[in-house]
Amino acid sequence: MQRAELESLLTKVCAALTEEARATGFKTSPAFERRVRLVLSGLLPTDAGVVVDLAPPAQAFPDIALGDYGVEVKFTLADTWRSVANSVQETQRVGTVKCVYVVFCKMGGEPEVRWRPYADCVVHVRTSHVPRFEIDLDADRSLFDLMGIDYDDFRVLPMHEKMRYVRDYARGRLKKGERLWWLEDGGAEAHTMPIQARLYTSLNQEEKVRLRAEAALLCPVIVKSGRVRNKYDDAVLYLLTYHGVLCHQARDLFSAGSVANPSNDDEGGVYIQRALKLLEKAMREAAAQMDDALFVEYWGESVPPKRRIARWLEKADALASGWKPSESLFLSEPR
Repeated sequence: MQRAELESLLTKVCAALTEEARATGFKTSPAFERRVRLVLSGLLPTDAGVVVDLAPPAQAFPDIALGDYGVEVKFTLADTWRSVANSVQETQRVGTVKCVYVVFCKMGGEPEVRWRPYADCVVHVRTSHVPRFEIDLDADRSLFDLMGIDYDDFRVLPMHEKMRYVRDYARGRLKKGERLWWLEDGGAEAHTMPIQARLYTSLNQEEKVRLRAEAALLCPVIVKSGRVRNKYDDAVLYLLTYHGVLCHQARDLFSAGSVANPSNDDEGGVYIQRALKLLEKAMREAAAQMDDALFVEYWGESVPPKRRIARWLEKADALASGWKPSESLFLSEPR
């Protein structure tokens, strides 16, 4: 079967299914997919050389394999042509399929069924537990156009190479105050956001110290004056997006008396300075162990582990008001 023949066939299938959608409707995705298989099978020429599997294996991509071609079936009750699609990794892809099409049923608004080449309607990557594509049949420009690579070239790349393209794309979409959590070059499984979120207040003391040290190191903006709004935003977002830890009160991290003055000695001073003094050992450990991709993301530069504390001090000195971090913190650190 030639590509033009299949596309002509998909047009007929979608026309028939659109009539059915408007006449009797489809209520579920499995019911619609079953109808796609049956209608496609009924219209497929006997000499096409392929058949539609009416009892396919679960989770295969695309849903329907027809030799070199495949059909991914999408369904929504809403009035939209947008949907979450296959994983970026495509581990379940049918090996024989070279060209994938989408057949999409939209039951919201005026019911309709359309088809479009899969590569042309992938518009975004949704980063949840596993990065997944999003499709939009109304898209003017595909994700692969934006990333500067053809889908067929992209899909055969190793996962760590795919994620380089995806990270560059995602960084270009970040708004002020937003961060990426899927940073490593080790592929989709190298880091995923924890499924089960935790409250900061429920952590044991050892983990609180470790996470506060990491956040303080990545976010020297915390040394700014207490009158500066949002100075803890990056630190709170780091805990949430990278560790799945929710901190309701940002001051619990650095400026509350429980962390800056645990001995309750009433000696006053700059609370953030006192809190960081107590974190020096943990921050040194974090500087030695944390992934360089995090420093590139938060600092905008790659810094060798042995230079990270000194570089943090340079940044902190430029941000602090009323005190100079390098004059009271990490005094034994090489400068």
